[in-house]
Amino acid sequence: MGITIKDIARISGYGISTVSRAINNTGYVSDEVRQKIMQVVREYNYVPNNSARNLKATKSKNIALLVKGISSPFFSKMIGVIEQQVALRGHPLIIQNIDYNASELDIAIQERQDRNLCGVIIMGGTFGYSQERFQQLGIPCVLLTVSANEQIPKTLYSSVKLDDEKEGFRATEYLISLGHRKIGFIYEDVASRNTPNYLRFCGYRRALEEYGIPFDSSLVAKNMDAFNASGYVNGFNCMKQLCAYHPDMTAVFAFADILAIGAAKAAFSMGYRIPDDISIVGFDGIEAAEFFHPSIDTIYQPASEMALSSVEILLDMLGGGEAQHKTFEGVLLKRGSCRRL
Repeated sequence: MGITIKDIARISGYGISTVSRAINNTGYVSDEVRQKIMQVVREYNYVPNNSARNLKATKSKNIALLVKGISSPFFSKMIGVIEQQVALRGHPLIIQNIDYNASELDIAIQERQDRNLCGVIIMGGTFGYSQERFQQLGIPCVLLTVSANEQIPKTLYSSVKLDDEKEGFRATEYLISLGHRKIGFIYEDVASRNTPNYLRFCGYRRALEEYGIPFDSSLVAKNMDAFNASGYVNGFNCMKQLCAYHPDMTAVFAFADILAIGAAKAAFSMGYRIPDDISIVGFDGIEAAEFFHPSIDTIYQPASEMALSSVEILLDMLGGGEAQHKTFEGVLLKRGSCRRL
């Protein structure tokens, strides 16, 4: 009988689970430990039992969808598509809301152990992940609407997103092209700067700079208590703040449609007319913004296509495919909430 994984563990002096992670590359093992184990593997000509490995790999079909901000109308559309597509492919789907203060990757690692996951889609969140945590996760992972930072090897995860900085620039440039120079920006403040809303803010600043408009920090409104109120309320409060300090402001870019709708409501409450007195542009393309009066101009994200792509990429990875990184284009929808000066 040939040498077994138990023999490798005994000879190397490490536990069976550590040896298994090193050989199968399914979790975190330090480089030093991995080298020692693989030296024993080579010395004793150990050949993994692929049949047993494949059987273990196909044992679970559970997929988790971890969502940071599950109440978002934009995310709701994506969740419905993912739920349907995962079910059509014969996989049980576990949907879990992640608290804004929690680490979605830490929870993914825990859920993998508790629910015997074979794959995970993480929707929303920040880019503050470490290489070590991706390695500890050890199963195919797709980040939806976000990506990891540049220091993380792209082979460790897949992503589906927009170029938020570029689209933030596009929204601001649209207002500038209409003759606006006093342009406010509304977003929700979070601890990390590596988030879609902050990147859209960076696009806003870059557009001002490229068109020679001085940046004024007092034209930026952010709700410091963003997670204890709805986006509509945050947009309403931020707009009131901006109008109080800048009655001569002629346009506002809100990083999400729900904030733009709240901002429009605040403008109406103060006697402003949209777009006659003030122009508003949002981001996402949710249904509520289209049926608001007037309909809100917005940067439309192809939610259904992005959600479908995340499922297809995850299933491809489960079948042995490589990590993929897909960036979708936004579309500027002009609906009537902005006018030329």
